[in-house]
Amino acid sequence: MATTYLQLTNELLRELNEVVLTSANFGSAIGIQGHAKDCINRAYNDIVMDEPQWAFLATGESGSTDPFYGNVYVETVANQRWYELKASSSSLTNDYGYIDWDNFLLTTVGVSGESSPYTVKNLGYVTTEAWKDYFRVSENKDDAEDANGGTPARVTRSPDGRKFGLSPIPDKVYRVWFYAFDLPTELSAHSDTTVFPNIYNSVLMARARYYLHQFKENPQSSAFALEDYKRGLRLMKLNLMEPTPGTIKDDRMRFV
Repeated sequence: MATTYLQLTNELLRELNEVVLTSANFGSAIGIQGHAKDCINRAYNDIVMDEPQWAFLATGESGSTDPFYGNVYVETVANQRWYELKASSSSLTNDYGYIDWDNFLLTTVGVSGESSPYTVKNLGYVTTEAWKDYFRVSENKDDAEDANGGTPARVTRSPDGRKFGLSPIPDKVYRVWFYAFDLPTELSAHSDTTVFPNIYNSVLMARARYYLHQFKENPQSSAFALEDYKRGLRLMKLNLMEPTPGTIKDDRMRFV
C-alpha cells in the first residue's frame, strides 16, 4: 500500500519527538508541523524533477501495442502539418512534463484501411533554428503549391513546445508514436501518495531531514542526511533508469 503524505510527514515529526498530525488537522498545520510538510514536499519535488524520464513518470499507453513503439500516438490528417502533443490538455500545467524528441516513429500499422506493405520509419528531429535555416522557405512553398503532401521524414516542435510539426506535410493518415512523461505534481491532500515505489521512501526522508536540519541550524546532521540522500538517489537511478550505453550514439543531423 502506498505511503501517504500524512504518514511521511508524521515519520519526520516522530524523529524530532514532535506532535504528529491527523487527517483532521493536516490542512491547517503551522509551526514545526507545517514546516515538516514543506520539507516532505520539497524533497519529493527534488526527486521527481531530478530525472524527467523516470520510469514511474511514463504516461499510460494509448491503446494496446508493443511499448517499443512509444507510449503515446497521434494520428495525422492529410495536408495538416501541426498536431497537439496532448490533445486533452488545456494549459501548460496539464501538458506532458517531458517528450523524447529523438524517438518519434511514423507508421501505417494500426491505421484503419491500411494493409501490407506498411510504412514504418523513424522521424529525424529538427530543431527550430535548423528548421528556419534549412526548411522554412521550401516548406512554405510546398504548402502553397503542393496540396498532396508526402510521407513525413522529419519532426520539429512548435515555439511554445505544445505541438509537433511534420515535414513533408502528411499526404494521408499515419500514426506518430513517441515517448511522453507526465508532469509531476506536488503533494497536497493528506491522502496524496508518491509516484515512486515505497522502497525509495527512505531517499525522500533523507532529503527531508536535510532541509529540516538546515532549518534548525544543525550543519552536521544536515551533512549526514545529504550524503544519505545522494547515495539513495544514485541507487534509484541505477535501478529505475536506462543503463548508460557502452557506445556513443551518432546524433549528428542528416537532412533527407
